Amino acid sequence: MAILCQPAFADWSKPSKEAVHLAKETIIVDGHIDVPYRIQKSNEDVGVATEKGDFDYPRAKAGGLDAPFMAIYVAADYQETGGAKEQADTLIDLVEGIADAHPDKFEIAHSVADVKRIAKTGRIALPMGMENGAPVEDSLDNLDHFYERGVRYITLAHSRANQISDSSYDINRPWDGLSPFGEEVVARMNDLGIMVDISHISDAAFFDTLEIVRAPVIASHSSARKFTGGFERNMSDDMIKKVGENNGVIMINFGSSFLTTEYRDWVAAGGVAYQKYLTDNGLERSEELQEEFGAQWRAENPAPFADVDDVLDHIDHVVDLIGINHVGLGSDYDGVGDSLPAGLKDASTYPNLVQGLMDRGYSKRDIRKILSGNVLRVWSDVEKAAL
Repeated sequence: MAILCQPAFADWSKPSKEAVHLAKETIIVDGHIDVPYRIQKSNEDVGVATEKGDFDYPRAKAGGLDAPFMAIYVAADYQETGGAKEQADTLIDLVEGIADAHPDKFEIAHSVADVKRIAKTGRIALPMGMENGAPVEDSLDNLDHFYERGVRYITLAHSRANQISDSSYDINRPWDGLSPFGEEVVARMNDLGIMVDISHISDAAFFDTLEIVRAPVIASHSSARKFTGGFERNMSDDMIKKVGENNGVIMINFGSSFLTTEYRDWVAAGGVAYQKYLTDNGLERSEELQEEFGAQWRAENPAPFADVDDVLDHIDHVVDLIGINHVGLGSDYDGVGDSLPAGLKDASTYPNLVQGLMDRGYSKRDIRKILSGNVLRVWSDVEKAAL
């Protein structure tokens, strides 16, 4: 679609009543929120207001969020130490614990029908997606296990190559794409009705995956490489076009490092400054020292956070390349630290994005597609393709 105007806003804290109403009357699905890992570390109760983090029940309700995919994030370290499957099960237990502790506020969602039914009750649906295929280990039976436990998408790899796929973050690429076992995994995911998530995997693995899937794919929390130079974690124009041909959906990540080169350059400059500080003072790296230095450096060099307009630019780009039916939201709340854009700092702020879409000329029908219609259509297609 052609975007007629792209205004810049100084204050995203006051969306119109129409934007707030549209956010709250429309199902909003967010493809990736890292609550399980957060509460494993902090033991917070997200069923009530929390001081930390980006998500809790009051903020989600204020923002109109109906179905945040709970990310079952399994760090790549488990690929070396073992215990990946156990960690995934522990995080799933924690999500079930949220719903059990607050049955009036949350319910686990296993299907598109569940999401729609739960949303009608006013409660928040909690579908689950597993970030990193490491918990599958070397057994397709584990896919059946995680399907039974409620996992409805799997990000094939995370920060390092695993038994399934190479990673966009890892220079070690033993498979030059998907592994032979990874091809079996993708096929079995289609058989079961688990969405294949191509976020995090290498370009070669992406194209391998698109050659063998028989159902649409998702990028649960990825943005457009056009705006971030050679950042392979984001998607190139050719990849975006391929997702369009596949009838899949790209869910835009809100982290500033996924949105602008300026922010990525700022992060890189901080790393260079830290290394110089260590060298000049004959010091060795430590978490404590890095945190201390980082706080001072950030105070002297304020972060050039992205803003709502940058997220809108990524949405516009996907729409311009492959149309309105292939873009959604994958904020990465609770997963990208203090890098979120001005105007989208937590789960209460989706109306700001709706306002921006309205001001850029998107119709209510198209905004509803971005908020949930597109990803629910893909999820439904994956359900129908299951054997």
